[in-house]
Amino acid sequence: MATVGFIYPDHAAEDDYPFAEQLLGYRISLPVEHIYGTDLHAVPELLDLGSEKRLAEGAALLAKQEPDAVVWACTSGSFVYRWQGAHEQVEKLSAAAGKPASSTSFAFVRAAQALGLKRVSVAASYPDDVAKLFVDFLGAGGIEVVAMSSEDIDTAAEVGRLSPEAVVELAVAHDHPAADAVLVPDTAMRTLGVLGAIEERLGKPVLTANQVTIWEGLRLTGQVPRCDQLGRLFAEGR
Repeated sequence: MATVGFIYPDHAAEDDYPFAEQLLGYRISLPVEHIYGTDLHAVPELLDLGSEKRLAEGAALLAKQEPDAVVWACTSGSFVYRWQGAHEQVEKLSAAAGKPASSTSFAFVRAAQALGLKRVSVAASYPDDVAKLFVDFLGAGGIEVVAMSSEDIDTAAEVGRLSPEAVVELAVAHDHPAADAVLVPDTAMRTLGVLGAIEERLGKPVLTANQVTIWEGLRLTGQVPRCDQLGRLFAEGR
């Protein structure tokens, strides 16, 4: 059995993880532990949320699960550290957990690479200044962003209350003809149940935060099972 532990900030869309576990089958375990801070989408608060101390607390909570890998399941709480700082963040998390580690921001880059994506559109729920930092992070990872939207939603709790229909429309409305895929970067957004609907509407891959986070954790273990219900990433990305 592959066990991937996730450190998830506060509460919003963490039920995506047991849902994915159910879809992926009995040999996959995806335990989630929570750390707490403000859920405000603002840079100083996000830097605090992703601090070494807080992530070490999350790693300690996950230890009882004996995970094979650990992932910081927060996009904004990783990309605000920028490319080099985000590398240092996961290195420190790996040291604290004693396991391979990653974060959602790196998960987006590696998932895009796995699908051969070069140019993307970003449908962000964040305020504009935060969303631009994600664009910069993707650029540092060699991914060109041809269009970016920011819905200016201040808190993760608000994002977590979006209806499935609203999530679909957010992604579809912010596609771009030149984009190979649409990226939806907030782990507070419940997306796994609507991946198929979005990709059918777009006719191209969609990468969402909880989807790529789970994929990245499994990639670290060397065990990524095929699952057609979790989008093209799990159907085609190896």
